[in-house]
Amino acid sequence: MNIKNIIVTTVILFIFWILLDNTFELLNLLLGAGLALFLSLIFCRSCNVFGDMKLTPLGITYTFIYLFVFFIELLKSNLDVARRVISPSLPIKPGIVEVKTSLKSPMGRMILANSITLTPGTLTVDIEEDRLFIHWIEVKTADPEQATNEIVRKFEKYLEKIYG
Repeated sequence: MNIKNIIVTTVILFIFWILLDNTFELLNLLLGAGLALFLSLIFCRSCNVFGDMKLTPLGITYTFIYLFVFFIELLKSNLDVARRVISPSLPIKPGIVEVKTSLKSPMGRMILANSITLTPGTLTVDIEEDRLFIHWIEVKTADPEQATNEIVRKFEKYLEKIYG
C-alpha cells in the first residue's frame, strides 16, 4: 500500500468534491473527506499514479502551471481544427511524425502522450522508449527535432519539473 498515492488521491478527490458540492457546511465537508478517503483506500492500494510525482511546493506549482498551459494549448488547437473544418479548401496535410522526449518517468511519458492526444490535431499513435509517433493534422516538418519543438516541448518542460 502506497501511502503517498492514497493521500494525494484523497486530497484530489476531496477538492473535486468541494468544487462539485459548492457548500462549506461541516457535515458536507466531512462526508466529502470520508468518501474521498474511502475511495482512495479501495482503489489506490496497488496503483502508482503519483509515485513519480514530486510533491514539493515547486512540483505542485509546476503542476498548476502545466494545467494552465495545457488548457491554453487545448483552446488554441480546438480553434485551429475548427478553422480547418469550416474552411472550404480543408487545409490539411496529415501524416505521422516521430518526436523524442527527454522524460524518464513512465507516468510523465504517459501524461505527455495523453496531452498530445487530447489536443485536437494531434494523436499519439505509439510510444517506443524515448520516441513518440504522432499523427499530425498538418505536418509542418518531418524533421524529428523540429517536430519535437513544435509538438512536445511546450508540455515537456513542465512535466520534467513535475516528474523529473
